[in-house]
Amino acid sequence: MVNQLWNTVRRHKAGETVGIYSVCSAHPTVLEAAIRQADADGTYVLIEATSNQVDQFGGYTGMRPADFRDLVYSIADRIGFARDRLVLGGDHLGPNRWQRLSADEAMANAEDLVTAYVEAGYTKIHLDCSMSCVGDPVPVGDDLAAVRTARLLRVAEDAATRAGLPSDILYVIGTEVPVPGGAHETLGALTATSAGAAHATLDRHRAAFEQVGLADIWPRIIALVVQPAVEFDHLQVIDYHREGTVQLRTVLNDEPGLVFEAHSTDYQETNRLAELVEDHWAILKVGPGLTFAMREGLFALAKIEDELVPVADRSALVEVIERRMLAHPDYWAGYYEGTAQQQRLARRFSYSDRLRYYWPDPEIEAAENRLYDNLAALQIPLPLISQFLPEQYARVRAGSLSPEPRALVVDKIRDALRPYAYACFPTVRDRATTTTTIQGALLV
Repeated sequence: MVNQLWNTVRRHKAGETVGIYSVCSAHPTVLEAAIRQADADGTYVLIEATSNQVDQFGGYTGMRPADFRDLVYSIADRIGFARDRLVLGGDHLGPNRWQRLSADEAMANAEDLVTAYVEAGYTKIHLDCSMSCVGDPVPVGDDLAAVRTARLLRVAEDAATRAGLPSDILYVIGTEVPVPGGAHETLGALTATSAGAAHATLDRHRAAFEQVGLADIWPRIIALVVQPAVEFDHLQVIDYHREGTVQLRTVLNDEPGLVFEAHSTDYQETNRLAELVEDHWAILKVGPGLTFAMREGLFALAKIEDELVPVADRSALVEVIERRMLAHPDYWAGYYEGTAQQQRLARRFSYSDRLRYYWPDPEIEAAENRLYDNLAALQIPLPLISQFLPEQYARVRAGSLSPEPRALVVDKIRDALRPYAYACFPTVRDRATTTTTIQGALLV
């Protein structure tokens, strides 16, 4: 199998303006949208499961690494997308899930987590030891993070050897890792990682790898996570400003096989994403922005349903979601502050999209399926698609999109992916004839 990700990094280091976006989501509809986008673009797709979503115990999705792999493969097979155009990764693998435990307990779990991902065949592994556990200093610091990363790197390599897997795992490191899924609090101005801090991170990790007998693995360390001063919280997006990263970018001058990985790039405008790739953030992570787009599509269908389906037969999807989120507040109560009205709006519409944790809920899933079934049994009038899904309406009218409800939602998610494809792939940029945007989403 050709290592597509390795080739992307090599091409980028050779001077091409090329990158890859990483889809960090476990929802089947988002995964389908990502695969269909890559299929349409003639590219490969990088899909990553996070340690919150998928772990050796099931995560919040109920899936273990092998389960998630099989889900992705089943969607690709159904679509007719070749498996060798898929790269699977594990995101934030480390003690992040177990910060409330002692470091010894958390790291023991992290070792099992990394082993499970490697044994399941994932070939891009983000080792994240930036989070403090009980009794740790806050922040954990480069030295301790590097030692723990080296420990997990040794575990990963040993697991691959035991499983008889080829030595082709590519790794991402870095201690300035944004909080998975966006900031917990309202943000002010952000400052990019300093060049000195980035150099120190690299030096300490290189030394730690040597101490565990893995000095020769450095060519497979393909990316460093640093902060380009890009983030989002519940209500705002911090846009990329390249003038703030001029010194930081020089860190890669002496690293022939290394690029930057950017986390929390959700909701960045197309030109900002393109600038990030040009400035050597050759791996762009996106997650909540995709389930945000899916929610927009489903809520639009719910509005259409209100116009077409008798009250007694409706899915009541929005109401079911609200009821289930109130009944089980663990995933949002510590994040959304303010009045009851402000919390209600945040539960439904915030950029941080805590709603994404609730899609596996059986009642919500049943309501979602009923919504699809109700509208699939009808012919949705074009004016209603125009009213609630105008970008999709344009494609339906042009004959490039089916008005079938699931297809409309998949395409709505693809609107959040099109800017990434444009920023990362020269072939997509070359084919683009229209750059008109609606909410930053390319229409081509």
